[in-house]
Amino acid sequence: MSAEQPQVKSWEQMRDWQIDLLVRATGEGLDAWSSRIAEHGFADEPSLRDWLGEQGVTGYTQMLLVHERFGYPDFLRAGADELLDGQYADRPALRPILDALLGRSSEIGDVTVQARKTYVTLVSPRRTFAQIKATTRTRVDLGLRLPGQQPGGRLLAATSLGDDTITVRIALALPREVDDEVLAWLRRAYVANA
Repeated sequence: MSAEQPQVKSWEQMRDWQIDLLVRATGEGLDAWSSRIAEHGFADEPSLRDWLGEQGVTGYTQMLLVHERFGYPDFLRAGADELLDGQYADRPALRPILDALLGRSSEIGDVTVQARKTYVTLVSPRRTFAQIKATTRTRVDLGLRLPGQQPGGRLLAATSLGDDTITVRIALALPREVDDEVLAWLRRAYVANA
């Protein structure tokens, strides 16, 4: 098992990463897009999202521009450690499972770790390929983005994760369950989404 975990990025680092994605995807930076959005005077998020979609701006870059226009949620401005501590405050016995998953994820490639309010995402250079969530007081779910993969064996339906891009999950109750089979599934999801 790798001793080195990938760094969980702060919201400022994630913002910088999203700005870089925006430039690479559109050839224009945040200032140019912010000016264009201000000229249109969007009054609500749905109309801005629709317009951005028409411009070919989707995913993380769309989220960046929406947040720049309408403000960032408090949880996005929280520090990564604060978010992780909050997720496991009432279930400290599960934190070693998260730590084991983050440690193993460093073995599969260029992985960016994003801490959210209630879960952690693992992102390949292209998009999110896994989600880690302390779903209950006794279980962490590792959700995987594997389109077309049917549940079976350790793979369960991912209905409890609430994200239709995450198609299957592995339920983990102990750190030792983050084994080579879990690493193989993580690697498969990474490759499928890289």
